[in-house]
Amino acid sequence: MQKSINAIRFLGLDMVNKAKSGHQGIVLGAAPIMYTLFTRHLKVTPNSTDWFDRDRFVLSAGHGSALLYATLHLSGYELDMQQLKNFRQLNSETPGHPEYGDTDGVEATTGPLGQGIGNAVGMAIAESYLRNTFNKPKFNVINHYTYTLCGDGDLQEGVALEALSLAGHLKLSRLIVLFDSNDVQLDGPTSEAITVDMRQKMESMGWDYARVADANDIDAIDEAITAAKKTDKPSFIEIKSVIGYGAESAGTNKAHGNPVDDDEVEQLRKQFDYPNGPFEVSDDVYRDFFENVVRKNEPYHVEWQEKMDDYRELYPEQFEQLEDMMQRETSIDFEKIMSKVDLGHQEATRASIGRILPELSEQMPSMIGGSADLSGSTKVQGINGDFTAESRTGRNINFGVREHAMAAITNGLVLHRLRAFAGGFLIFSDYMKPSIRLSALMKIPSVFIFTHDSVAVGEDGPTHQPVEQLAVMRSTPHLVTMRPAHALEVRHAARYAFSAKRTPVALVLTRQATTVTTDIDYDTFKKGAYVAADAENFQGVIVASGSELELALQAKDALAKEDIAVRVVSMPSMELFLKQPEKFRESILPKDKTTLAVELGAPGLWYRFADDVLGVESFGKSAPGNEVQKAFGFTAAHVAARFKSLL
Repeated sequence: MQKSINAIRFLGLDMVNKAKSGHQGIVLGAAPIMYTLFTRHLKVTPNSTDWFDRDRFVLSAGHGSALLYATLHLSGYELDMQQLKNFRQLNSETPGHPEYGDTDGVEATTGPLGQGIGNAVGMAIAESYLRNTFNKPKFNVINHYTYTLCGDGDLQEGVALEALSLAGHLKLSRLIVLFDSNDVQLDGPTSEAITVDMRQKMESMGWDYARVADANDIDAIDEAITAAKKTDKPSFIEIKSVIGYGAESAGTNKAHGNPVDDDEVEQLRKQFDYPNGPFEVSDDVYRDFFENVVRKNEPYHVEWQEKMDDYRELYPEQFEQLEDMMQRETSIDFEKIMSKVDLGHQEATRASIGRILPELSEQMPSMIGGSADLSGSTKVQGINGDFTAESRTGRNINFGVREHAMAAITNGLVLHRLRAFAGGFLIFSDYMKPSIRLSALMKIPSVFIFTHDSVAVGEDGPTHQPVEQLAVMRSTPHLVTMRPAHALEVRHAARYAFSAKRTPVALVLTRQATTVTTDIDYDTFKKGAYVAADAENFQGVIVASGSELELALQAKDALAKEDIAVRVVSMPSMELFLKQPEKFRESILPKDKTTLAVELGAPGLWYRFADDVLGVESFGKSAPGNEVQKAFGFTAAHVAARFKSLL
């Protein structure tokens, strides 16, 4: 047992020392926590890592990746010794912080502190919803726990506190936070930055609190986790550890990331009575992990498979729904279940999504989500009532005014294979950006629905009028941003978002009404841009997105009266358009034609497609929305004049 704990410690040290980079302090201090969790509690099958009913473990303190990789290797995951030696090297399976999809056994990309806690809350909500929705008498096919290991830094981040607050309110009893509490952060003792009574804080937020006085006391850790599993609240276990345990710098901020040199590592081997050299592990250590991780859990996996075979026979519809979730498949006919709209139909695109979400949700039990205290304005709500401590089958999550945690929780729900969505005003995407970025980094299909998408918001003024936010999202790799022009485009955008497998999507919608001006099919729409209105021998192109498509069409009509022929292009998604072959892009936006782009936002990115851009290059104004648009030149007459000036 002690030898196995030391194997985690020294593998972690060896990785950091070979890379000459990393964080060995948490490895030395928290190794007993990891050993206790993995060998005594965590229900996982390293030889079948996609087992749906496994326990989830998220390392929120992502800088401790060497600690996680060493534990995963010893536990039998597909992470060999050569990969440990390649720690932090180019294209290795052991990057500097854990990355979902790169490393077997890593449940979430973590590193920005606090994010993992938010992800874990999402996973715990998913488990609770699925358990209460799909389990039947004698068929507990969903029955697992979510664990996360965090540090002092995690608990100073706002996203973590938002998420912990919501988890306590929802009484997520199968969520267990292990707090590696060493009273040290990068710049020095935590006492220099924070004063808090952790017990009072957690209990006031509705958590069960326990304290383990010494991280090296694995029996005490074991007892605390065992007790945590029996409570009707989420559990927070504070485990007092020494950062850099055993090293000369132990207990100080120098232990966080300063390397332990080779001579000191050798001294530590003697101090810990650890006989193995660098990257060497004794057979008895591997046997310990094999017996207590692989062999112990395999019967649970076999039993679950047998239950699922019987479940398939007795509950074929529910089995198929679960199977779709596990495979991220969407076996519904989108065209059939979404209400159609006709040319001339008028409504705000936020209202369009408000109609569409319930239609999809009725056919997709994997859909769950809500808004950050704005559902009356965003129209973004789940169905079947609220998800609460008393009702676990409701699919509307009242996130409260917690935008950052909402986005992180949404990622956790999606990592658990649900079709999760989050709603808010586009201006507040600023609060959500770190989590949106991580969804794109993980390539998971989180759906972020933003309304009130421009200065047309009006009277609330510049604080609530987004200008640069669209450009920020469009600049994020792997994120698809869609700004549909009207109800039919919203229909197609929703279909794309909720059938994606490896692509997060941001849907950007209007407060004001727009008119269905184009009858476009889905396959054309998902190419990112299309010809909304054409003209023979056209002299140039006006390209627009969102509500400005209607304005561009009005300008086209005005120009036609002056015998100036113009093509109008709708571009709901720059990213999807840029993925198309050059020949297709040229057919939509010919390079030899003068092109004007029109959008109520920062103009910079449009210069990839246009010679000139009518955009918004300052913050907004407080006035009725139509007056604000006029003040910035967004009238048909001004668009027509701007285009003529280019000829």
